[in-house]
Amino acid sequence: MSSLLYLLQLVSPSLPVGAYSYSEGIETLVTENKIKNALTLQDWLEGELNWGSIRLDTAIVLRSYSQNSLDYWNQWLSAVRETQELRDMSHQMGYSLLRLIASCEPVLHQRLIIELSDSPVNFAVIFGALAGYWQIPLPDTILGYLHSWANNLVGAGLKLIPLGQTEGQKILITLQPTLLKTRQEVLTIEDEELFSCGWGLSLASMTHANLYSRLFRS
Repeated sequence: MSSLLYLLQLVSPSLPVGAYSYSEGIETLVTENKIKNALTLQDWLEGELNWGSIRLDTAIVLRSYSQNSLDYWNQWLSAVRETQELRDMSHQMGYSLLRLIASCEPVLHQRLIIELSDSPVNFAVIFGALAGYWQIPLPDTILGYLHSWANNLVGAGLKLIPLGQTEGQKILITLQPTLLKTRQEVLTIEDEELFSCGWGLSLASMTHANLYSRLFRS
């Protein structure tokens, strides 16, 4: 039971890591009228789950769960970030979660400080290490991470398009089969099979930095 409570805490929107301040390119796509309703938002999220960089992030959550080779995977994930905005987002959220761990789990914090180099830390790495420390079952950890990501971006879409809360909940329900499919694929993917095809996200992220007016940081 305690592992479920830990998972709920880790994926809660109230977790003070600033996830709510990022749209991951959705703000650009809404501005360009490429995402304009619930259906196009759902299509975008499904595409990202099937081929995008969220798969890489979640694969690194899995590899960080055992708290082995953390520095390697942290530097690897930083290297595959395709824009400064996306890299800064991951590092800011990682730093915020690491700072929280320093207060709540000082033993784990000391271990992470030893394991990681002085380079910025990615959120997925710290998330996976904390989930492993709290002994949250790995399949639940992966699904929780994916659902938290989807929930945050649906929330961004509600503000930007805009959409009603009911439409947002319908999107999350519709995404359930894709979330489960992505979890299963991430749990079995080998290191040499790690790739993403998210060039649309990269272009949206690069354009976002130059938007005249924006609500989100990415």
